[in-house]
Amino acid sequence: MSGLLNILTESVNEVPRIEFPNLFDKSIIVNRVAFNLFGVDIYWYGVIIAVGVILAFIYAMHKCKQFGLIPDHVFDVAFVAIIFGFIGARAYYCIFIDTDINFFDLRHGGLAIYGGIIAAAIAAAITCVIHKVNLPAMFDVGGLGLLIGQCIGRWGNFVNQEAFGANTDLPWGMISSKTMSYIAENFDELGGQVSSYAPVHPCFLYESIWCVICFVILHIFTKHRKFDGEVFLMYIGLYGLGRFFIESTRTDSLYIANIRVSQLVAGTCVFTALVLIIIFRSMASRSNYKLFCDTELSKQQLAALEGYEENEKAKKELKKKIAEAKRSGESFAELEKEYDEKFGKTAKEAAKKKADEIAAEKKELKAKIKEAEKAGKKDEAAKLKNEFAKKFGGIVTEEEEAEDENYTSILGDDDEEAETETAEAKADEKPEE
Repeated sequence: MSGLLNILTESVNEVPRIEFPNLFDKSIIVNRVAFNLFGVDIYWYGVIIAVGVILAFIYAMHKCKQFGLIPDHVFDVAFVAIIFGFIGARAYYCIFIDTDINFFDLRHGGLAIYGGIIAAAIAAAITCVIHKVNLPAMFDVGGLGLLIGQCIGRWGNFVNQEAFGANTDLPWGMISSKTMSYIAENFDELGGQVSSYAPVHPCFLYESIWCVICFVILHIFTKHRKFDGEVFLMYIGLYGLGRFFIESTRTDSLYIANIRVSQLVAGTCVFTALVLIIIFRSMASRSNYKLFCDTELSKQQLAALEGYEENEKAKKELKKKIAEAKRSGESFAELEKEYDEKFGKTAKEAAKKKADEIAAEKKELKAKIKEAEKAGKKDEAAKLKNEFAKKFGGIVTEEEEAEDENYTSILGDDDEEAETETAEAKADEKPEE
């Protein structure tokens, strides 16, 4: 080797270098530009962020059925959340970190994770309400996906030589032209105690490793969750815990009255997540709480999705047989009749009738619950709520707890949020080919 690790083929004299002097005496040459597309430079930072988002999306689509969610629903919510997440991350950065930067000047970067999480969560919540998707379960999937995206995305900070801390003698301490320049320019603001010629903490590396640890913990914990939304709350708490301590080593923190804003937010997240987990676990333990994936509604949707996928496969095979019969000059009338019965107008009418029956059953059950409550029949109302929850999601109340009129599903997962069209209806609405 020439003593240099070239991440991209550029002139050695023009590309910035990053060194880890306590590990080895070689330099890592880092070019921020990944490639040029139609005269426009595409930066590694954006490429790395995109890879993180894609892998997080793939994981969420693969994992969603374990939470009782349909991949199509996850796709819709994730698509909206990703767009608004980037907008929120950029807005947070421009408002609180670099107030002089133009919001639309994306060529110079600038994203803040907390702004992204907040905006993505709000956008996801609104989308879930509009499309009647179980919100807590969706947040659980989202929390796991966020950890994947953050773990990979932090390496964009490495390429940009940012998100570093104060001086350190640890073996993995790094030094680069950008760290030296930043420390030299802000020497007085840093208390005059940070040397630009000494290695600094690679905070991006700490956070990347911490996100991997959190992901492994939550991936395993998923099977042991007690209520929908618990995985997301644990994500908020665990990430906040790590960020609180990592932030203490950084030199580029935003301050409000000598308080690091990120540490304040991280500490608040840890406290809030811990309190909510304790409260919701207590509520779940005092009732026969059913995870959304265990409800009849979720099972019906997933079973219908599986049936739809099998039907699509059978449809292709039958159409192939019809085409072969036409080519060979054989009679295909019976095959076309079979196609109509299984996938044509006849099949759609039958499926619509079934969907209407399910909707009518839900409406009738809710009417009975209101009637029983209005008549003061608490025991009967509790039994009806119990029946509704088993079929369509929420807390299944014990009969002896029927006296508690105000006890509802935790995390606001009420009857209205539980309502959703069955996958059978969705499948049946596919246009006839």
